[in-house]
Amino acid sequence: MSTNKKHLVTCALPYANGPLHIGHLAGCFLPSDIYVRYLRNAKKEVLFVCGTDEHGVPITLQAKKKGVTPQDVVDENYTLIRDSLEKWGIGFDNFSRTTRPIHHETAKAFFKTLYDNGVFVEQVTEQYYDEESNQFLADRYITGDCPHCKHQGAYGDQCENCGRTLSPSELINPKSALTGNSPVKKETKNWFLPLDTIQASFLNEWVATKKDVWKSHVYGQCMSWLNDGLKPRAMTRDLDWGVKVPIEGADGKVMYVWFDAPIGYISATKECTDDWKSWWQNPEAELTHFLGKDNIVFHTIIFPAMLKAHGDFNLPTHVPANEFLNLEGEKLSTSRNHAVWLHEYLNDFPGKEDELRYVLTSIMPETKDSDFSWADFQARVNNELVAILGNWVNRVMVLTHKYFDGVVPANENKTDYDVLESARALEEKVGGLIEEFKFRDGLAELMAIARLGNKYLQDTAPWHAIKEENGQERVKEILNVSLQLLALFAKSSIPFLPHTSGKLTDMLQLKPTGLMAGQQVNKPTLLFAKIEDEEILKQKERLENQAQENAEAPELEPIKPTITFDDFSKLDFRVGTIVEAAKVPKADKLLQLLVDIGLEKRTILSGIAQHFSPEDLVGKQAVVVTNLAPRKMRGVESNGMLLMAENTEGKLVFVEPVGGIEPGSVVR
Repeated sequence: MSTNKKHLVTCALPYANGPLHIGHLAGCFLPSDIYVRYLRNAKKEVLFVCGTDEHGVPITLQAKKKGVTPQDVVDENYTLIRDSLEKWGIGFDNFSRTTRPIHHETAKAFFKTLYDNGVFVEQVTEQYYDEESNQFLADRYITGDCPHCKHQGAYGDQCENCGRTLSPSELINPKSALTGNSPVKKETKNWFLPLDTIQASFLNEWVATKKDVWKSHVYGQCMSWLNDGLKPRAMTRDLDWGVKVPIEGADGKVMYVWFDAPIGYISATKECTDDWKSWWQNPEAELTHFLGKDNIVFHTIIFPAMLKAHGDFNLPTHVPANEFLNLEGEKLSTSRNHAVWLHEYLNDFPGKEDELRYVLTSIMPETKDSDFSWADFQARVNNELVAILGNWVNRVMVLTHKYFDGVVPANENKTDYDVLESARALEEKVGGLIEEFKFRDGLAELMAIARLGNKYLQDTAPWHAIKEENGQERVKEILNVSLQLLALFAKSSIPFLPHTSGKLTDMLQLKPTGLMAGQQVNKPTLLFAKIEDEEILKQKERLENQAQENAEAPELEPIKPTITFDDFSKLDFRVGTIVEAAKVPKADKLLQLLVDIGLEKRTILSGIAQHFSPEDLVGKQAVVVTNLAPRKMRGVESNGMLLMAENTEGKLVFVEPVGGIEPGSVVR
């Protein structure tokens, strides 16, 4: 084990735009909790922090979809995520959130230090801009085709299909996630972190020292980025939701979410201890980041570059990122609702927290993607937890009460203590594997202790030995060894099965000094119950229903917030007749229309070019909003808007008057 006196452990901050699913659990929450429980069990000084990332664009997109504020979204989801993790048994010292004042203060101070030290490069660049929504587009507001795997629907910062980190300019056929329009380029000023300079002065040499420390896929992904050559990356965005940039000339700017989010680890530490510097600025403190593979670059390149540029902070020692977990042979998908949600599992399987921990650890995607299936879940619980571990514990406890009234018998000659030595060797292997972040193998060695105990009980057969000469003494020896094996298992299983360990500790009335001859143990209770076919069928049917609902249910836009009648009465709707139509040069979606609204003829630009050809529109009537403020697009002033209906397939249809109504007629 590391000789460091302090261990600061972080778990990747989940977006507060929805609940957690088993992919999140297997990716970072479960492995980090196993590691922390092991360190605490070894009497190490540990601080374990996390929190919700509440400034990401997914938050604003969901708020827009629901017709609520971003704060409403994060408040609801923070509570759901925090309570689910607590109920499942993830033992954070602090689970914070990035909308708290202490985080904003910490992030601003960090940014200001880099700014004052001349780290940032101020640049005016062209960024994507949505003319219809009249705003610059942050990375997640842009979608398109991935330049690497050609997946449609990649985001401007990452492709969720191949996992590659992207920049908006790399996307093929970029579209605005707000309107679906093709964005234009517009100049704006931002502050860039010069990753190219930091690579040459620090990152190349530092990452090279991690070759034999980090997992091969973590190191490999870093080297892929470094070999391609890093480029300066903007640390500010033109948005109104996020941490405000604390310098002059940055009005309307917030910090890039991947600048402020990892600082959340620092603010979460400051929130729970005044002695936060002893965790972040102490050479005897070790920093370990747990995360999924989609977050590797941010924790191994961008955040270390930020920390190094600041100059006062420890750099991460370990970044044990996991690969992805699939579900029933398909990728987990929040948008398709193809997921097993933690809060639903806890409701459906009350008291079975450790069963999920056990199965997810057994299939943890440590070095490659793995798959969760409900059939495998049932088999592992029934054939391993119930049949091996639960059966062993129950038999030892029942026999102790049957032959010795629940009193731990003595073993004066320490007969069969070689079995205990074998178990202790397995316990040591468990610890060594946890320190290497090989949790699957560690769990297998833990279960080897249970298998050893089962075999020992079966081979010695105390139910037969009791009938032989001096049988009472022999059974004392057997059950003494068996009970000590249970005590050893109770201690060793704390990282993996904390609820089970607690139950077994209570059953044995186990003291910190160990299990002593002559002490009383409690009557046995079943640690695990079989998972019945009906329970699994219910879960499979839920997944099928979710898939069916996703396939059949149209995704309708949510109803917008309520307005007053006075608000509505301000709008002027009139019948208009299109008299001219032409395509706008270099604009895929825009048509330039001349519309007769009775009182005059108006030029109107409309994003309908992919649905209608110009020649089909001449003579067509439409409902026109005539009192919108004029707006310039592509150098042309547009004076009005046509009302259109969009079906669930994205097809536009005219809201067209019937019967040839006179242009200029008021629509009420």
